[in-house]
Order: sequence, then structure tokens, then C-alpha cells
Amino acid sequence: MRPIREQIILFEGQSFRLLRWNRSVLEVECVLSPDQSVSLAGVGSHWHFHPEMELTLFTSGNGTRFVGDHIGEFQAGDLVLLGANLPHYWHAMGDSTGLSLQWHFPLDHPFWAFPENECNKKLFEQASRGLHLMGNTAGEISRLMMELTQARDTARLGHLFAILGKLPTANAKNRPYLSRQPVFVSAEPHHQQAISKAVRYLVNHFREEILLQDLLQLTALSRPTFSRQFKQHSGRSFSEFVTQLRLQAACRELNETSHSILDVALNCGFTQISFFNRLFRRELGCSPSQYRRESVSGNSASSASE
Repeated sequence: MRPIREQIILFEGQSFRLLRWNRSVLEVECVLSPDQSVSLAGVGSHWHFHPEMELTLFTSGNGTRFVGDHIGEFQAGDLVLLGANLPHYWHAMGDSTGLSLQWHFPLDHPFWAFPENECNKKLFEQASRGLHLMGNTAGEISRLMMELTQARDTARLGHLFAILGKLPTANAKNRPYLSRQPVFVSAEPHHQQAISKAVRYLVNHFREEILLQDLLQLTALSRPTFSRQFKQHSGRSFSEFVTQLRLQAACRELNETSHSILDVALNCGFTQISFFNRLFRRELGCSPSQYRRESVSGNSASSASE
């Protein structure tokens, strides 16, 4: 398993990095100009972090997004702003396409010499919890990101500034936090690799019975160290993380299948339907059957408006 700290290298003549993928976040290219790009090995499907800020747009595909202690669903049009060193991970359900814009402007960077950029300071701080961008502003930013792939030289920088200028214009309800709190990761590579391996194992096996002992053996960590490091890296305890994975999967199945609620619960790793119902109501504020009815009616209304 690769270390979760991604090393982002800027190519000569570039002050930021624009990535594009056409099938998988593991196979990306760095766009340098409309007619020049460089293939790179992506790490978006691994639990990772980096000092650079990141603005990620999925133009197609769907799956589960992990940002700090947040676990939620994403689909085409999803636009997320990530702060420096915020752990994140995209688990796509099949192929996906998208763009990712990365930059690093610490307080001593010349970017802040322009007083017009002061409006971004608070926003960049808020991005330490991850921001989900929605509404008209998100649509305009998405369009600018796609136009950026066709820009050259100074025009590229102009598009970057246009994007950064649009970010603060989204009102608070259209840029909600993703993570409940900032998540700060350990600087020890051994712990980074161990927790990254554990997260990947949980994502692939959450439908099965998972014992803490299995993870201790997988990561070669003691129980106290594993518990401490897992919460530090993911913002949740091991059991909370697994529960959220199962709930997220259950929501998807309720929305996309006609399976009975009992079958959905069992298929997503819950062994007691009563516990599943109580947990679902506590976390989502409604019963599984209510959630399914509202999802179906919402999808029908959306289809009718298209």
C-alpha cells in the first residue's frame, strides 16, 4: 500500500496543477495546455492528503466520498473544495470522469500580496473541513474549470483567479461543511500506511463481519495505537466508521433497488433489523421506508422537470 501523503510536483512554468481523468482516478493526466498533457499515477482512490488545496469536480460517475470524518455519496456534478492536509478518498462505483485543480498558497506566498485576495483567507480556513459547493456558483465554477483545460499561458492564470474569485460568492447554504471537524493526520509514515491499509480493507469488506483483531493483524499495530491513530486520521472510531459505511450503502440500495428493508439491512452488514431501524432514524431522522418513499418521489419530480 502506498503512503497516504501525496507528493505533488509542479511542472516547469506551472504555478498550479490541473488534473483530468477519463475513466478512473487512478489514471490521470496533468493538463499543461490544450495540446499537451502528462500521464500520472493517481492516488484519488486511496486515503491520502497533501499540503496543497484541491478543488475536485466529477463530471460523470458516482460512488462514496470520504473527506475528514465525512462519509457521503457523490454523483456527476459533485464539486468539493478541500483544505490543506485534509485526508480524502473517492470510491467510485465503476468508471468516472472529472477534473481536479490543486494549488498551494501559504500566507507568505505572493498571492496574498494582492489585497483583493483577502476575501479568500476565511474561505481557505473553512475548507479545512471540506466544503461541498452547490447551486449557481458551483455551476459557474465547473464551467470555468472545463474552460481551463483549453487555456494557455496567462489565460490559464486568469481562469484560476476567476475560479478563486467565484468561490467566496457562494452563500453559506450552498457551501456546507463536509467534515464535522478538521482532521489532522500523523506525520509518521508507518502510521499513515497502516491506517490507509485499514480504511481500504473496511471499504472492501464492510458488508462482512469485521473484527478489530483482523485490523490489528493487518496493520501490525497494538490495540491502543490503532484506536488512537484511526480516529486521528479518519475523525471517527473504527466502529463508527464501519457503521457509516453500512448506512451509506443502505441508503444507496433503498434508493436504487426494490429489495425489502430486511434484505437491505442484512446485505449491508447489519445483523439485527431493530438496531438498523433505530440507527437509521437516529442518523437520518426518518425510517428506512420513509427514506425510500421520499427518494422515489424526489427522483420522480426531478425526472418530470427534465
